[in-house]
Amino acid sequence: MNLRNVLIAMVVLGLAGWWFSPHSPRVPAPPKHVDGTAYAGCPLPPLVARGAPPLQSDVPASLAPFRLEDASLQPLAGFSVEARVLSRKDYGFGREAEFSPTDLALGWGRMGDDAVLDRLDIRQSSRWYRYRWRGDPPIPPREIIRSSANMHMIPADPTVAAALHAVRPGQRVRIDGWLVQVDASDGWHWRSSLTREDTGSGACEVVYVCSISRE
Repeated sequence: MNLRNVLIAMVVLGLAGWWFSPHSPRVPAPPKHVDGTAYAGCPLPPLVARGAPPLQSDVPASLAPFRLEDASLQPLAGFSVEARVLSRKDYGFGREAEFSPTDLALGWGRMGDDAVLDRLDIRQSSRWYRYRWRGDPPIPPREIIRSSANMHMIPADPTVAAALHAVRPGQRVRIDGWLVQVDASDGWHWRSSLTREDTGSGACEVVYVCSISRE
């Protein structure tokens, strides 16, 4: 391969990487509701107080499942969180990406403090969130587990999708919506965690996002 072809290949790969990065102008469309519209109503749950840990609330009996593509999204709990974005990762492939284009790793309490985060190496891949430190942990490991989580974001409408697309690591965000179980017509399902105390497989929240804002 001559130098010209190498340069062309590098430019093409660079453009492809930029296009699928969080910095591109591409805003992934939210999954469509079964009536063919891009979105339907997404009522807000009870809202968390400023500075408080995430608020999880009961689902009203009147709230019906959301219908997206070939799937039903069963609300499991209301969910409202104010947190710092520790990392973000976009996904364009896999069954989960049909519903959730982005994972956000979020931290609250001391997991939002620079003094703690400066001592942690935080990464995301394969729908997981990982962290490590050198020497002694900056705070007790159990506190890290209780005060941070990787969350799979399902935007409820184009406005939420655009707001999610604009979120960057280091920012503080408020997210209000519902923890859900996704049940597809072919039997595939994806269920949210309902506790901030767990870790490992199944420990991530699956959030149907009604509203997201940045500070």
